[in-house]
Formats: sequence, structure tokens, C-alpha cells
Amino acid sequence: MRITSSIPRRAGLIAAAGLLAGSLIAMPAAQAAPVDVTTDTVAADLSTTLAERLGSRTAGSYREGGKLVVTVTDSADAASVRAAGAVPRMVSRSGADLRRATDELQRSARIVGTAWMVDPLTNQVLVTADSTVTGAKLATLQRVVAKLGGAVRIESEAGTLSTRITGGDAIFTGGARCSLGFNVNRPGTTGAWFLTAGHCTNIGANWTGSGGQQLGTRAGSSFPGNDYGIVQYTSNVVRPGAVNLYNGTQQDIASAGNAFVNQAVRRSGSTTGLRSGTVTATNATVNYPQGQVSGLIRTTVCAQPGDSGGSLFAGNVALGLTSGGSGNCTTGGTTFFQPVTEALGVYGVSIY
Repeated sequence: MRITSSIPRRAGLIAAAGLLAGSLIAMPAAQAAPVDVTTDTVAADLSTTLAERLGSRTAGSYREGGKLVVTVTDSADAASVRAAGAVPRMVSRSGADLRRATDELQRSARIVGTAWMVDPLTNQVLVTADSTVTGAKLATLQRVVAKLGGAVRIESEAGTLSTRITGGDAIFTGGARCSLGFNVNRPGTTGAWFLTAGHCTNIGANWTGSGGQQLGTRAGSSFPGNDYGIVQYTSNVVRPGAVNLYNGTQQDIASAGNAFVNQAVRRSGSTTGLRSGTVTATNATVNYPQGQVSGLIRTTVCAQPGDSGGSLFAGNVALGLTSGGSGNCTTGGTTFFQPVTEALGVYGVSIY
């Protein structure tokens, strides 16, 4: 199987361009018209800029049609959002309000098989519970959520929430199989590396490809807490900065960015090939059997064992590394991804 992966050219959190930030100050609200955010880069930049400016006063944003909708709780923030070219939506709960709810879940309902995230469309914290959350565990979760009132809701998740790893094909270590995420390099050096999931790199140090070809050696791993790892190439294999589309073609990756709610995305993995879906939440917390991971992207993209570590992307922008989820690609499911920008920053590597 060809191991093709992509990595964006210099990552970092998708920070808005200076012109965008400047527009928040210079453009009068009365003259502002909504910015067309049908382009992913524009939507991500505007979303990130306003998130940084508003901080905990906003409970998130999402794309609706060709507009970016940003939640606010007062008229001053609404004017600032409108001046930046987004559409303000007045809600009853701020980001700080919903953070208090997730803090309580962290203290009182850290149950394996659950996940939680802010849902900006409903202005609530969404808690999902897989098929293992029954009996006393479910009763505890329901009791905690009931205390939090309408700020939190529970939904059942089909199947079992788990990381995605198995024996088989693609990239291997110690009899386990994962998928390569993105190839990367480090400015000023001649070396080359690839990123994959941390729950994969935790398993073994030496990695091989199809047919047992030596690829490289683990150079870093973070799981749980995060879910990313890095392997340094020790062999001179072909390593393009592209993602395998499993139809005989590849998608070149030019940059890294942050995902946003309602963004259309694709995932490439060695078990189920290329799959597509939509981002439903960011900054999600997942309670795997192996431990808790936070800051994840939640999507409707399906995945199965062996897809772990594979690339999440939108167009030529790298977004994440496959972490885990529930369901499968026959009946459908939910998959969580580690944001790739965090791994790029920690390891000081870049897309090429």
C-alpha cells in the first residue's frame, strides 16, 4: 500500500491576517457587510480572529451558508462581530458559562465512553455517551447533567468509543497498524519526519511500511492528554507532501489550519480509504479507556481500526490526525481528530 501523507507548509494556529484584525477596529458597524466565508481559509481566519478577540464572551461560531455566525451575549460584542464582517447571534450563555459546565463534568462525570464539547448551534454543552455507559455510570452522568440545567444535554452514541488501531497494513509497529498523517520537515535541517496519532507511537519505536520496509524511529509521543506522535525517517523512501485519495490520485497539502463547525472535510486512512463529512464541534474532550484527551475536532466522518493517525483535511489545508470514535463505515459513526497545528508547533516542524 502506498504510504502517502500530507503536511501543511508552516502551520500554527490559523491566525487571522493583519488586514482582518484591522477591520475590527477600522470598519464602522453601519457600513459592514457580511464577509463571504464560502472559502475555508477565509472562514477559518475570521473565526479564529473573533474567537481571540472575544475570548470567553463568545460560546463559539459556525458557518451557515456563506456567512460566519458568532454567538454573543451583549450589544457591544454584536457590533464588533458585525464590523468584522460576521453575523452576530444573541444567546443566553457565554463561553465562560459553558466552561463552568464542562469544568463540572470534568470534576464529577469523567466516565470512560463519554465525550463533551460546546455546540454553538444550540448554545449548550453536548455530552455523548456510548453503549458502555449504562447502569451506575449512566445514572451518575444523568445526575450531574441534571444539576447543570439546560446548559447541558446528553445524546447516545452508537457503538463503543475507542481509538482506531489494529493489526494489518499501512504503517506498522510491533504487530499493530496505523495510518500515516502528514509528512513534515524542520526548517534549517535535512531530516524528514511524519506525524501520526500518539496512541500509535506509544506502542512502538520502530516503524515499517508495506512489505516490511523500514521507515523510521519514534522521535516523540503524547497520549493521553493529547493524541499526536512523530517519527523520524531513517530510510530514503519517497515521501511526498500529499494525501492519498485512494483513487490513484493525491491531494497536495499547502498549509495547516484550524477546523470550524459546519466545515466540509475529508479523511484518508489505510483501512477505509477516503471518507468525507462535516465538523460538528471543536475543542471536544473524549474519555477513552486509555485516558482523557482534550482539544479534539468532532466530525461525522466515519473511521475504523487501522485508520488511526490518518489525515483530516479540507482542500489543500491539513486539519487533524485521526484519534478515535465510535461506529464504522458501514453504519456510519463519529470520529475525533487531534488538531495538527498543535503537533506542528510542539515539534517545530512544517508542511512541505
